Amino acid sequence: MSENVVHLHKHTDPPADDPAPTVLTVVPDAPPAPPVPLWVRSGRAVKTAVTHERTRATVRALARHGSYTFNGGRIVARRTWDGKTGARYERMIRAAEAAGNLEAAEEWEERLTRFRAARHHRRMDLLHSPVDAAKGVAVGAGMSVGVLVALGVVMALNTGHVGDVITPLTATIDFIALLIRIVQVVSGPALTIGPFLALLALWSVGRKQQAAPNWALPANIRNGEGEPITPSIVVKALRDLGVPALARAIKEMGDAGASMLGPIRIAGCGVEVDVTLPSGVATNEVQNKRRKLAENLTRHEHEVFITIPEAARTVRLWIADSGALDEPIGPSPLVTDETMTANYKTGRAPWGQDLRGDAAAISLYQRHLLVTGLSNQGKTAALRALALWLALDRSVQFWIADLKGIGDWAMFDGIAEVLIEGPADNHCIQATEMAEDAVEEMNRRIEARRKDPSIVFPPLIVLVDEAQKAFMCPAKGEDGRPYGGSKATSRYFMAVREIHNQGRAVDVLMWQGTQDPTDQNLPKLVREGAHTRASLVVGTESQAEMALGAKAVNAGAAPHLLRQGLDKGTLVVASDGIAIPAGQSSITVRTHFIDDEPAAEIAERAKALRDGVTTLRAVDQGEERDALIDILDVIGTAKRTHTQDILTRLAILNEDTYGGWTFVDLTRVLEAADVEPYKSHGRMVVRRDDVARALAYRDDEGSASASQ
Repeated sequence: MSENVVHLHKHTDPPADDPAPTVLTVVPDAPPAPPVPLWVRSGRAVKTAVTHERTRATVRALARHGSYTFNGGRIVARRTWDGKTGARYERMIRAAEAAGNLEAAEEWEERLTRFRAARHHRRMDLLHSPVDAAKGVAVGAGMSVGVLVALGVVMALNTGHVGDVITPLTATIDFIALLIRIVQVVSGPALTIGPFLALLALWSVGRKQQAAPNWALPANIRNGEGEPITPSIVVKALRDLGVPALARAIKEMGDAGASMLGPIRIAGCGVEVDVTLPSGVATNEVQNKRRKLAENLTRHEHEVFITIPEAARTVRLWIADSGALDEPIGPSPLVTDETMTANYKTGRAPWGQDLRGDAAAISLYQRHLLVTGLSNQGKTAALRALALWLALDRSVQFWIADLKGIGDWAMFDGIAEVLIEGPADNHCIQATEMAEDAVEEMNRRIEARRKDPSIVFPPLIVLVDEAQKAFMCPAKGEDGRPYGGSKATSRYFMAVREIHNQGRAVDVLMWQGTQDPTDQNLPKLVREGAHTRASLVVGTESQAEMALGAKAVNAGAAPHLLRQGLDKGTLVVASDGIAIPAGQSSITVRTHFIDDEPAAEIAERAKALRDGVTTLRAVDQGEERDALIDILDVIGTAKRTHTQDILTRLAILNEDTYGGWTFVDLTRVLEAADVEPYKSHGRMVVRRDDVARALAYRDDEGSASASQ
């Protein structure tokens, strides 16, 4: 019979009335596939088993615990060898020599000499110890027998039985025999269990030191989650940094590479350690390897900061706990403490926390300020937090131009004497004119100070947020001078430069916030005129230098290494107004975020401290003005105002109408309304009630005339 399989196919013709006979067709099937060899199936099974996660975990566990035991034995042997010999001292001597510290090398050599002398004395004592021990045993045994016999004599005299003389001696012999029997019983199991206990002890030592290949360690340790920073980890990270001179020096030091390290100190949400580099290794060689060093320490790049302290050939490493920098900091004291006030001269604004978790407070006294960074990273919030604190000092005046114009500074209506809000060129022009008015106010103060050095002026903060718009404004004035730009013909640029040059002396200060700094939107002379420079994340190292200066960046400041979107509100600050660790030129601050509603509440507290401020806002140019109404508006709610302040505020209110006004023009308008300025403490002032009364009388006269 054939082995071919027969398939039956039934063929029928279409007509149903004449059925055709069924035809059977024999179709041979394809030959069956050959059987899979056993060795192939076994190989596949082995491959599947090896790739199975449970199998891999089992292999890792066996390798890990075996390595713990084996390497634990090596560690114990090494410690024993170090304790019996001078190997530890010799390693420390080599380490000190490699580090170029000859004084330390001499000290360790002296310790090695003392150790060898003490060891020699111990060995000499061992030569005489057997004879001394034998003599001691003989004497001790004789004395013990004598004591026991004497005790037996006492017992015999007491009982009257002569046999009691040897009773204590017999009891002692029986006790010794019992101890021998106990040892005989226990020695068997002890000899059996002892090796296992010894292996367990070695395993414990190896496990504590994590003495196993990295691939065999548990996942959390392998990934570095929560791995503590120890001297050995830091030394290994430096050794594997890819700096040949550093690697050779550490290799010559052996395990004593930790001698390069200072004490590892807890610093906030991380640790801090100073590393003294061996001769031939420059600090910038380590700085340039920040990412690799962080990865060697099982950290992300943003979790390791490298700065240069005062000591020569030393770098200071701050290493964060894993994930600690992603945790938010607490609310601002401005929000939690409703009784807080400010003092411009002696106080410090609570800005946030440094990396160590300590409060970061900054002095704003006579310091121009520049805050920069990429868009939407917290620049306005950081700048506004300082202004809100300073607003709690009732003596401080604010002129504010918000060239973003979306209400970020709206809560300063009633605090600021000038508030410009909007992104158009017209708003940039008004911001420029505001800065020029500040220059005039500065010059007036300087002139008054020359006449009377004892005069004290209220602080004036001229704040421009999104200042890059003012620098990039293409509009030109009637004289052809551009409002924006970075040349000597630029009106905004020159106004800021003049305030930077002389404003500090009379407390006229320039605060600017700008994004994505370049030479076009933040000229060099302007950025270098700021006493306090702070930067959020920026795109490149060159922008970091623009924001903070080359000196700060060369010393370790790295706002360009912050993470865009993840490190919002984190600033790198270069200023003498904030406490910076000795030897460093900058500090990293995680600023408090104050939302709009809490900011409005703080602003209300600031308004309650003030007598009442009328905020001047931008007006359309060319509008006809009523001088007496404008004078009453700029006086606000104060009982009286200096005539010079009235002139300044009128010029800000409308440059075209009041920009050229002098005391004569102001006096002419006031006298026409029967308002007479008078002197108070040597300066001419105008009473608000007089102006209001004159305005009311004029309106009454106008109404009477109209009725007639």
